Amino acid sequence: MIYYPLKYEINTLELLEDEKKFYLPKVSHDRLLVCPYTDELEVSKFNVKEPCTNPVNPKILDLIIVPALMADKKNYRLGYGGGFYDRFLAQYPKIKTVTLLPKKLCVDKLPHDDFDIPVDHVLSL
Repeated sequence: MIYYPLKYEINTLELLEDEKKFYLPKVSHDRLLVCPYTDELEVSKFNVKEPCTNPVNPKILDLIIVPALMADKKNYRLGYGGGFYDRFLAQYPKIKTVTLLPKKLCVDKLPHDDFDIPVDHVLSL
């Protein structure tokens, strides 16, 4: 699963050139749904482009590229404050996760709470 990038995020859409199945997240109430990627997208209430396709079982995922504003050396990330990814990742701990960030957004330590879920890897570009 990739994400549709916001203005200052790493552009994961370049991965779509590969011949794999890709999925995008879609927010429904307080849940993150996994939907197949198509060119048909709609703008959500968070001003993020989301798929119009029906959700699938998240267990089909083998990797999730998780968006972040910053990350630290223990792989905790600073998100956008909704907790959608933390709740989702807590439900599916076996799915591998990675965050892509510019090096300047990787810091030594970020504050985090007990419910925050670190990603498996942070790749600084």
